[in-house]
Amino acid sequence: MSIALESLMRAQPDEARMRSNGGGVLMFIAIGALAALGFVVLSTALIWALPMVDSWLISTLCYAAFIVPVYLLHRRFTFASDLDHLQALPRYAVVQVMALALATAFSFLLHGTLSLPSLAAAILVITLTSGVNYLVLRSWAFGRSARVETVPA
Repeated sequence: MSIALESLMRAQPDEARMRSNGGGVLMFIAIGALAALGFVVLSTALIWALPMVDSWLISTLCYAAFIVPVYLLHRRFTFASDLDHLQALPRYAVVQVMALALATAFSFLLHGTLSLPSLAAAILVITLTSGVNYLVLRSWAFGRSARVETVPA
């Protein structure tokens, strides 16, 4: 390749190269698992410590408390995105709402329609929802925006 063409190409950092080799999926799973564990520990502790507050409210607030930290971890470590927060964070929130709708639909299908055993259905719901979530986050929420960059002559 000529030096002129090489100068126009962006160098691919080691992190981005790792993501393309499957490291992003492993990081996505690790961050999700740690967030889920943190949610369970925090919500359980607060439900125990605050018996005067409805459990569903504590659970909801604990879930909400994890949204921004998990977004930041995924942005940095899973997807190595440099997309502006004003663009990526709203997209991330939309994907989370979509994931909730998907989990609801998958649960209805697997538990209700197909009458799968609870454990099998739960594992499938998590797997299917997380898979779709990962793909949409990678391609849209943290993906490059469709803007044209011009190279000076």
